[in-house]
Amino acid sequence: MKQNAWLVNGILAVAVIVLYILHFSAPSKQVSPAPDKGASTKVAYFEIDSIQNNYEFFKEVKAALLLKDQENAKQLNNLKNDYVAKYQDLQKNGALLSQAEVANRQQDLMKAEKNYQSKEQQLSQELQEESFKRLQEVKKKIEVYLNQYNKGKQFAYILSSNPDLMYYKDTAYDITADIVKGLNAEYKPKK
Repeated sequence: MKQNAWLVNGILAVAVIVLYILHFSAPSKQVSPAPDKGASTKVAYFEIDSIQNNYEFFKEVKAALLLKDQENAKQLNNLKNDYVAKYQDLQKNGALLSQAEVANRQQDLMKAEKNYQSKEQQLSQELQEESFKRLQEVKKKIEVYLNQYNKGKQFAYILSSNPDLMYYKDTAYDITADIVKGLNAEYKPKK
């Protein structure tokens, strides 16, 4: 189970990085006037890991993905147990069976193995697609909130802090607490 949690966390981390890169590499749709050369550009940032750890909607998404991963692991474990049982039965009773019966059981084993591999690939693909979709929902909620949040602040940029992409940050411009508080205030959990 711990390995599955690492898988989900890894998928989530990669998805967040991909979303970050896609978001900030996409061409801007809005053209704004050139800034006054004497004016300074205001930039703020938030800690993405704090959002992941404290934003209730994100925690709900993460829990749902973890649950789906655990359900997938149960399905795969059942298929694996079925394969192992058939294999052990063949090993135990193979000498008592005719050559045709052994061949049939070996064919059953091959089908069970292919079924397992196919199901593993299918479940993995479904989990990836679900993770991407759900993380897009999280990203959209954050974007909508930041748009609303920034109306009064007027930052030119609001970035998520990623240690691999950010080399310096002045904590005076850290708006993480505001964002977590605001996102959680807007989020209405499904009961």
